[in-house]
Amino acid sequence: MIRIGKVVATHGLQGALIVTHVLENSNWLKKGDKLFLEINKGSHIPYFVSTCKKGKPGEYIITVDDVVTVQESKKLVTKSVYVEEETISMFASQSPLLWVSFNIIDTQKGNIGIIEDILFTGTQWLAKLKIQNKEVLIPLIEQTIQKIDVKNRIIEMELPEGLLDVYLS
Repeated sequence: MIRIGKVVATHGLQGALIVTHVLENSNWLKKGDKLFLEINKGSHIPYFVSTCKKGKPGEYIITVDDVVTVQESKKLVTKSVYVEEETISMFASQSPLLWVSFNIIDTQKGNIGIIEDILFTGTQWLAKLKIQNKEVLIPLIEQTIQKIDVKNRIIEMELPEGLLDVYLS
């Protein structure tokens, strides 16, 4: 599963949802597709898209089966939205937000760890990992990324000398 966005609001009186997503300039979502909402930490509940239309860039306005009132849809606001990898695998190299759970391998140090989250600082993307029980932020910049293997969920990088020492000393 890949986290692609979040339910940010309800829309109208029929239980429609506004979903933000990381694939801003694409038409990847359609009627009948399956989205998974993280209702509780680690639980991915499937919802089938009944209707779907583009909103603002990076947004869809959707209805899903079994959610037909505003009260029901309000319970889904703020929930993270996931899809199966096959649904968006062709877009994975376009957005760092899709790299959650990818493994970072450094050309010098080898296996660094698995990306737990992706953050955007306004100027750059950062991968959040845990190394030796410490939170580590690694910049995801073009100069350090050597290869992205979507199928095997691996990002090969050449990290700057001393970057990890800041966290692990």
